[in-house]
Amino acid sequence: MSPSRPRPIAPLSFWVRSALLVLARPALWSTAARQIARLARPHWWRRAPYLPLPDAEYLRFRFETQYGTGPGARPEPADVVAYLDWCRELS
Repeated sequence: MSPSRPRPIAPLSFWVRSALLVLARPALWSTAARQIARLARPHWWRRAPYLPLPDAEYLRFRFETQYGTGPGARPEPADVVAYLDWCRELS
């Protein structure tokens, strides 16, 4: 029996489109950097892939609670911008 690979949290196209939307809005860059730092796994620099990424289980939970798990569950890159706008307004 081969080990099952965990299902992807969101397609690569979601992450690329989200990054492009944020890059097009310089006013959100510092907010995005703060959120990356806040959501990064503790001691992320000690474990591969040595990037400040959030815990995969946390992301799965957040995506499931926002978009569900059915075939129509499609994360929207514009939601990342809306989230960062919201964070910016709160700070």
